[in-house]
Amino acid sequence: MNPHAARPISPVSFLTSLSANRSLILKLVRRDVVGRYRGSVMGLLWSFFNPVLMLAVYTFVFSLVFKARWTGGSGSKTEFALVLFAGLMMFSLFSECLNRAPHLIVGNVNYVKKVIFPLEILPVVALGSAAFHFLISLAVWMVFFLMFFGIPGPAILQLPLVVLPLILMTLGLSWFLASLGVFLRDVAQIIGVVTTVLMFLSPIFYPIDALPEAYRPFIQISPLSFVVEQARDTMIWSKGIDWEGWWVYTGISVLVAWLGFAWFQKTRKGFADVL
Repeated sequence: MNPHAARPISPVSFLTSLSANRSLILKLVRRDVVGRYRGSVMGLLWSFFNPVLMLAVYTFVFSLVFKARWTGGSGSKTEFALVLFAGLMMFSLFSECLNRAPHLIVGNVNYVKKVIFPLEILPVVALGSAAFHFLISLAVWMVFFLMFFGIPGPAILQLPLVVLPLILMTLGLSWFLASLGVFLRDVAQIIGVVTTVLMFLSPIFYPIDALPEAYRPFIQISPLSFVVEQARDTMIWSKGIDWEGWWVYTGISVLVAWLGFAWFQKTRKGFADVL
């Protein structure tokens, strides 16, 4: 196979690659997760303690220092912490993938030059690693919710459907940024700033309803706003999914995923010439 030949850009070709390389993807995800904590005394336990520490710090800063309360909630510090943490989990899944994306090809030059490697799976591997940490954070959230509020409502079973379009959008943006990072090295610095801005321009630390109505459309433009609000609705408020909004968000996410994959496949033939 000629590594410089044109690659198929249809979603079916990606699904075929995903199926053919599933064992390789799992092996790379495992290596990525374990390698992150290799050499540390606590090892994988850090993946559990990190979200616990993050939960404690944000709770202290926002509920004790700034005296923040969640509109429509009970006003308890524990509830505020869990509401805040639910939004942060969505943001962390998104931002971890995007911040790593510009380095995925640049940091794996041997895959580009020495072997015929399915480069399109590298964003999937990064997503798998981020999904592992997301599941650990979700387990921490669940333990604290059970301790203080009991069993969540049945709407929490819809959480996978809330996360699915976020995964598709994250994959599409990761493919685009992974390719762009090869040709424009400043992308890594730019995306770090962009994700930080998105954290504050998304309803993570506040509900959209708390903002003046004139500013709400600007916040709703954020790719995280809908999914963060829906995650809280299903996990905490037991409201269920806004299906009309979900279909629109999912349609946009599918389009972003396909465009990102198509861009990656079209530009990958130039990677070896630049690296």
